[in-house]
Amino acid sequence: MYDTIIIGAGMSGLAAGIRLAYYDQKVCILERHTTIGGLNSFYRLNGRDYDVGLHAVTNFTPKGTKKGPLARLLRQLRFKWDDFSLSEQVESSIAFPGVNLKFSNEMDLLRSEIASCFPDQVDPFERLLGKIVEYDDLNQEIYEQSTREVLDEIFTEPLLVEMLLCPLMWYGNAREDDMDFGQFCIMFRSIFLEGFARPFKGVRLILKNLVRRFRSLGGELLLRKGVSQIKLDEGRAVGVVLDNGDEIEGRNILSSVGRVETDRLCLGSGASQVAKAGQLSFVETISILDRQPRDLGHEQTIVFYNDSNKFHWRRPVDEMCDVRTGVICSPNNFRYSPDDGDLADGVIRITALADYHRWGNLDEDDYRLAKIKWSDQVTAAAIKFMPDYRRFVIDSDMFTPNTIRRFTWHDNGAVYGAPEKILDGSTDWQNLYLCGTDQGYVGIVGSIMSGLTIANRYCLAP
Repeated sequence: MYDTIIIGAGMSGLAAGIRLAYYDQKVCILERHTTIGGLNSFYRLNGRDYDVGLHAVTNFTPKGTKKGPLARLLRQLRFKWDDFSLSEQVESSIAFPGVNLKFSNEMDLLRSEIASCFPDQVDPFERLLGKIVEYDDLNQEIYEQSTREVLDEIFTEPLLVEMLLCPLMWYGNAREDDMDFGQFCIMFRSIFLEGFARPFKGVRLILKNLVRRFRSLGGELLLRKGVSQIKLDEGRAVGVVLDNGDEIEGRNILSSVGRVETDRLCLGSGASQVAKAGQLSFVETISILDRQPRDLGHEQTIVFYNDSNKFHWRRPVDEMCDVRTGVICSPNNFRYSPDDGDLADGVIRITALADYHRWGNLDEDDYRLAKIKWSDQVTAAAIKFMPDYRRFVIDSDMFTPNTIRRFTWHDNGAVYGAPEKILDGSTDWQNLYLCGTDQGYVGIVGSIMSGLTIANRYCLAP
């Protein structure tokens, strides 16, 4: 009998496990996949490690900062700042036709850019900042307000609304077209008021430290142990059944696999689901260059681009991918310490929206051909917003919604899970709680904070 069983060895599950193990709970983390990390994982190909998911760690604040999500998670996990070894971004931008808003981890840069490009929107922007600072993270009613309606009441310039929505939707929005205002506030704080950073060695460093700490505290991490059913007894979760038929009992169960997926584990595959699965999935090209991106004149860390004045945020319906909007990220363009130096390879990652169903229905040969075709089209769309790097590519790969489905087990390969979030992590069953994406926090820091929050509230409360 375990005190807590955690389904999924992503960031939220690992963080929850560490927190509970510190209090001498007997904890087991079950992971269906062969590796850890969920969406924020990595794979090895042709002698190179490729990150899945991680562009940057959001919520960055400098070493020694006492407030904010990053400082809180370090305290609760009992990690030192250097355990994550974060280096902040150089500079990023939001690029629309004819308008480019630069931003960094200093809010004054975005303020000055808005003043330059949209001088009559300076005061409305300050009013928005006030609303974001005052926002209550646990107010479900305010959380579910339409962001577009809120912004339309504040701003008189539609283009600025679209430009502000672009990066925040790309980095944490499960809804098509619009965004919950609560999610907007969370992402605005994490990206604009705090900022981007990255460990020199990528997501592997964070995962390695989390797993090492969990196991050092006596926690059990079991890979290739997928859960096929959550056992219920009179409305109470009492354990799980594994894919191989083994049963494990637990006093509490934390599920990080998603709201829809957790419902199915309780009700069975034939049951109608209360929650609606997300529709938004991605493809991403990863190109290895024979030189640093800055040698080509590309010095920005991340570029969020859109090819018209209206931001496109919807599952493609006519094609396998929608290349009208995307994200360009270069892991090389962070302020790494002198001891780190430069990454050995130049890297360009480009992300675009994709339709899971079209990708999922391809046979092996057609899938391989589709990756080649759409890699070319995604790249061709992106180089309108950056230098053309194609002749310097020495290796490449592309992950698709199929990859995301394999790493996360989310229906539809939905990167950010279901559109409706459960902020308190509760479910219809006693002793069963949600953490991770569908609890409402996204990104690495958000996922870790979700695991800590739910563990503290339900498994450590007196």
